[in-house]
Amino acid sequence: MLIRDAGAADLPAILEIYNDAVLHSTAIWNEILVDLENRKSWLETRHARGFPVLVAEQDGTVIGYASYGDWRPFDGYRHTVEHSVYVHKDCRGAGAGRLLMEALLAHARQAGVHAMIAAIEGDNKASIALHERLGFFHTGRYPEVGTKFGLWLDLVTMQYRFDA
Repeated sequence: MLIRDAGAADLPAILEIYNDAVLHSTAIWNEILVDLENRKSWLETRHARGFPVLVAEQDGTVIGYASYGDWRPFDGYRHTVEHSVYVHKDCRGAGAGRLLMEALLAHARQAGVHAMIAAIEGDNKASIALHERLGFFHTGRYPEVGTKFGLWLDLVTMQYRFDA
């Protein structure tokens, strides 16, 4: 499996993975599908801000992607980022998520990031366990702060500190 920087040619695969998560999971709390122009704008904005967008590629096919960006839009938070990682529905559990996370952490460390925040749906035990294995620690649980599929969702927050 190859982890590399994403480019415009990867956008159709990123779009498919994103929209599948919108339609079928609580990993993304958005309910509206996006189009290719949306993902293009997202990629351009990430790159313009110096944030990475990485893809996991297996046998020439993009099977996952990851990125990080601003955690909050205020100057005082400029050394803290929030990340997201999504893996194609047919490829989960095969290690792509971990490899993408490890690459994101390495990028953030090199970029001088102080802390990375994970915001995870409270019942996503696999994601919580992965973050724990990577050294993230629990910082909070916010009960019923979101909704999707007619359900109230809890948000678990976790943090990784680079200079701890």
